[in-house]
Amino acid sequence: MGGDSPGAHPVSRYDPERAPNAAEWLALDEWTRIALVETYHRRARVQLPNRKAHAVFHVIVENQITENLEPVVRAMSRLTAAGLARHDVVHAIAAVVAAHVRDLLTAGVDAPNAQAAYHAAIERLDARS
Repeated sequence: MGGDSPGAHPVSRYDPERAPNAAEWLALDEWTRIALVETYHRRARVQLPNRKAHAVFHVIVENQITENLEPVVRAMSRLTAAGLARHDVVHAIAAVVAAHVRDLLTAGVDAPNAQAAYHAAIERLDARS
């Protein structure tokens, strides 16, 4: 995905339009990842109701991509090939993550079924949705 070669995108800054180097990204602790995403949005002057929550969802998606979670990697490839900006794809996947978390908290879905449901929802994402 362009971010796997050493030094391709050192993770001292976050740019949602470029995949971070997987090894470097995963070497960071979660709070550092979140801080990098928050800094990006602050510098880009993106108005958000909750910058921290927004950054957490970005980090979840980036983690899933760098950890090679296949449905998420396929969705990223499929949606960017359909013409969506990488940042928009991160948001689309993050929306599915948020719905999944809401369902887990409110519906009490058991873990194996929840994971299968999440993967299916990611697989259904298309450029229109």
